[in-house]
Amino acid sequence: MRLLTTIAVATSLAVALPAHADEQNGFGPDPDPEDVYWEVPLVHSLVLMTTMRTAEAFIWPDPFAESPLQWGRHYGEALMQPPVFDASQDPFEWDGDPWYLNVFGHGLFGSELYLRARTCHHNVLESLLFTAATSAMWEYAFEGNGVRPSGLDLWYTPLSGLLLGEGRHAVWRAADSIEHRGLRGAVRAVFDPFGELERALFTPC
Repeated sequence: MRLLTTIAVATSLAVALPAHADEQNGFGPDPDPEDVYWEVPLVHSLVLMTTMRTAEAFIWPDPFAESPLQWGRHYGEALMQPPVFDASQDPFEWDGDPWYLNVFGHGLFGSELYLRARTCHHNVLESLLFTAATSAMWEYAFEGNGVRPSGLDLWYTPLSGLLLGEGRHAVWRAADSIEHRGLRGAVRAVFDPFGELERALFTPC
């Protein structure tokens, strides 16, 4: 309950805070098209999902490290059968995974996708749609060669990405008001570590 309350307060702050001169706020007017970037969140997401999928193969070799000869069968099951959702299981374990992996793991994953789109000047709706599409790509393209997609993850990842990601974005924007350069950088690094690293490597957003 505390986590949900914190996320809700942070999200409300995102709406209340004024937009930067070079980015839009929420569903507001679009910025100059030259300031909006898709390539950065796309590359960021592909690298992130590739890293996650590689880690899965080491942590859970069965089924994620199976021979590529089995991939066709798994992809067929992913496309021809409905996503996994067993309502008889405990809450947030409806896909067979532990609740903490679903709640925290997919929550952070969704917020990372969402936040990267927001910091590249996309509005709330665009960032949510990007998160939903990328989450589906993860379920069907990246994990689909090992397991069937999760019905829980397909809706929870974008939704939690919106709530947690907008909260992170609100704090990241609010850091502009911190006069101390070191403290400002520390706050931004805590709430968007990968983004700050990429911007240090000269990405445009």
